[in-house]
Amino acid sequence: MGVAVLTMGNRPVELRALLDSVAKQQEAATRVVVVGNGAPLPELPEGVIGVELPENLGVSGGRNVAMERLRESGDVDVLVDLDDDGLLIEADVITRIADLYEADPRLGIVSFRIADETGLTQRRHVPRLRVGDPMQGSEVTTFLGGGHALSMRMLEGTGGWPDAFFFTHEETDLAWRALDADWRILYTPELVLQHPRTSPARHAEYYRMTARNRVWLARRHLPAPLVPAYLGTWILLTLARTRSVSGLKAWFGGFFEGVRTPCGPRRPMRWRTVWRMTRLGRPPVI
Repeated sequence: MGVAVLTMGNRPVELRALLDSVAKQQEAATRVVVVGNGAPLPELPEGVIGVELPENLGVSGGRNVAMERLRESGDVDVLVDLDDDGLLIEADVITRIADLYEADPRLGIVSFRIADETGLTQRRHVPRLRVGDPMQGSEVTTFLGGGHALSMRMLEGTGGWPDAFFFTHEETDLAWRALDADWRILYTPELVLQHPRTSPARHAEYYRMTARNRVWLARRHLPAPLVPAYLGTWILLTLARTRSVSGLKAWFGGFFEGVRTPCGPRRPMRWRTVWRMTRLGRPPVI
């Protein structure tokens, strides 16, 4: 078991608390890597590997650096990514994850439950279209970036994070590749990452990146007939949900950027993957 944490260097107290919670696990992680994403690292606990990047590579790029560092060690089977302001409140998280992967050789991704200090899980932190009970686990089609586990064997076959995405929708890109390679994604609410409640407020760069990366997702992974259906659905949803004129302007700017710019290799998923996702409750048109 390997643990990877990205930090911008602006949460040294929270980062230390997270690393202390990892150290207190009943079953110790084999490796712990902290990547300073374009920022110097604070003093780290003994045994924690620190990597300082000269520039911010985004969530995708930073996680790829951590993944490669763990892969180089040759003794990590499962990678656990954790937000630097999160906290493991139970001491058996690593043990539970290990048990899940030992029991299912086709388990690719495990998604944690994100909860605030009061135990509340926000609707957007449940990786299902129909949220239902946040305490109910299920097989899903995507996962949460703040706390999750990834099979290194899966990553060998599917590839890592999409570097060019920088941030937003990188989890969906990886999830779709995993599903198309017949790996399972499991939402497991018993695995909790405590995380401060965040505001849903958005900024222009978020709108732009969200739209651009959504177009890239469709161009990279969807069968041709589903591309206009998927993008048309999200145009309508964005128009219905967004109250900010500047936000809409940034979103459509990002949308057309996604149409114009290279998105990486196109490998459309199989139709049986589309059907599998539909049966799991989230067809890839929304």
